[in-house]
Amino acid sequence: MNKLPLLAMLFFFSCGTNNGSNTEAAGGSSDSGSIERMHPALDAIVANNTDFEIIAEGFEWSEGPLWIEQHNMLLFSDVPRNTIYKWTANKGKEVYLTPSGYTGTVARGGETGSNGLALNPAGKLVLCQHGNRQVAWMDADLLNPQPNFKPIANNYEGKKFNSPNDVTFDKQGNAYFTDPPYGLEKNADDPLKEIPFQGVYKATPSGKVTLITDSITRPNGIAITPDGRTLIVANSDPSKAMWYAFDINGDSVTNGRVFYDATAEVGKGKGLPDGLKIDSKGNIYATGPGGIWIFNKDAKLLGRARFREATSNCALSADEKTLYVTADMYVLRLHINQ
Repeated sequence: MNKLPLLAMLFFFSCGTNNGSNTEAAGGSSDSGSIERMHPALDAIVANNTDFEIIAEGFEWSEGPLWIEQHNMLLFSDVPRNTIYKWTANKGKEVYLTPSGYTGTVARGGETGSNGLALNPAGKLVLCQHGNRQVAWMDADLLNPQPNFKPIANNYEGKKFNSPNDVTFDKQGNAYFTDPPYGLEKNADDPLKEIPFQGVYKATPSGKVTLITDSITRPNGIAITPDGRTLIVANSDPSKAMWYAFDINGDSVTNGRVFYDATAEVGKGKGLPDGLKIDSKGNIYATGPGGIWIFNKDAKLLGRARFREATSNCALSADEKTLYVTADMYVLRLHINQ
């Protein structure tokens, strides 16, 4: 979740926006969203008759959607409620796991639940736990969830993380994750904050934690391109509402640069750069001001799926024909690549 501005970034290159766009209602669901087309290439991704469907609602702040193909279910977090829900076509929404992000015995405020979710190479559920301030995996079967968590990374140089937010894995099983302060009760001013910056980290399967960068003010969503060469990180800072790209080079990253700058769009629609996913062709589906921003691999903005509520994250089905979107109190489904 993204709320507070802070500091400045180190990189200054940015891509321009395309003002020659047109907006159309999506099917018969214009009350849920609309499609803004900025480039003809979007037609191959989102058809003219695409419908937005609200498939679940009633959440405090939905986040971290993850499609589990083998079980035909969508998992997602409700961060303030410290709960993971699941959605299936047959049964709709059900509570899947609680507690999900905070297992302490001392009551505390703030956003304590899980946020980003992923599967590790072994098929185990991985959670970014705000309250426990760690990235962990669930030591239980996916169909018999239990609040038994084993840490993947819970500190950097002996200091507790702020509140890990989102995570992605490379083909070697390394976890890359972001650590903004949103899960701390007083955010960046919380007295329990031990690390003076908001970092992006890499954790190896053996448990070695490496700082990737400390220069992004509010690192949030994170993803790796299909070729494994580029790391994309969203910055949920209203004054630097950008997506950054880094070349992956062993344990470090190089050539940090702005992938796209959306700062001028802040306030024109709800939300900020948050979660993102990348399909097998390199197209990027990124939550941002006003909804889902769709880029090609070269940072060309193809269009936007606009929603009336702030979008937090998205997930692709295995066949990449369905995009699931968490948007505040809603979870929506958008059919793509038909």
